[in-house]
Amino acid sequence: MALIIFIVGRIVVGVIVSMFTKLMGKSNYDNMLVEFLGSILRAVLMLFVIVASLNELGVDTTSLVAILGAAGLAIGLSLQDSLKNFAAGVMLLVFKPFQAGHYVEAGGEAGTILKIGIFTTTMLTPDNKEVIVPNGAIYGGNIINYSIRDTRRVDMVFGIGYDDDLLKAKSVLLKMIEEDERILADPAPKVAVGELGDSSVNFIVRPWVNTADYWGVKLDFTEKVKLRFDAEGISIPFPQMDVHIQKEETNQD
Repeated sequence: MALIIFIVGRIVVGVIVSMFTKLMGKSNYDNMLVEFLGSILRAVLMLFVIVASLNELGVDTTSLVAILGAAGLAIGLSLQDSLKNFAAGVMLLVFKPFQAGHYVEAGGEAGTILKIGIFTTTMLTPDNKEVIVPNGAIYGGNIINYSIRDTRRVDMVFGIGYDDDLLKAKSVLLKMIEEDERILADPAPKVAVGELGDSSVNFIVRPWVNTADYWGVKLDFTEKVKLRFDAEGISIPFPQMDVHIQKEETNQD
C-alpha cells in the first residue's frame, strides 16, 4: 500500500505540476519563473507523498514533520537575504516594471537590462561594464525606466547675453527645431525664457522625440546651437561678477 501511495502520488504530482506550468505559460509569465515555481511545487507535493508513504509503513512521521519544520525555519533565517532577493525576483518577473533591453535606473545603478534572474538582475552600463544587482535592492527602491515609453521630452537650457536680441535668439532656436526631422510636431516643442540669471537670459528648450532618438537629438542640438549662435552673432556668456572697489581717503593731522 505504501508503494502504491508513492507511485500514484508521483503521477498525481506530475499531472498537477504540468497543469500549473501550462496555466502559467498561458498567462505570459517568464519561462524562468514558471519553471522555478513548478520545481518548488513539485518538491512540496512530493514531500507530502513521501510522508504519506512512510506513515503507511508505520513510521512515526510526527517527529519527521517537526524536524523538517525546524530545519526549514533554520534555513529560512540563515537565508533571509536570499529569500528577500527571491521574493523580489518573483515580483519583478510577475509585474514586469522593465524587460530585457530597457535602459533603467534601479538599485543604485543605471544601464541596459541584459537578464532578469530569480535572485539577481544583470545590467550593461553605457561604458560596457556588466553589473549584477540583487533583486531586493531593485524592488526595494525607485525604478526609473527610460525605455518603456515611445517618446521622451528633451530638456535643454541655453543662455544668451543681456545685450543680445532676445527675440532673434528665440527665432533661431525655433528655426533649428523645425529643421531637425527627428523632433516631433506633436506634442509641440516649447521654447521660452525660463530665467533671468545673474549673467545670462536663459531659454528653456523642450522638444519631444522618439525614445531611440533622445541622446542623438540632445547632443547634436547642443552642438548646433553653439555654432548657430556664433554665426548669428549671439553670445553665450560665462558666469561673471562685477566688483566695485571704493577707496576711502583718510585725513592726517
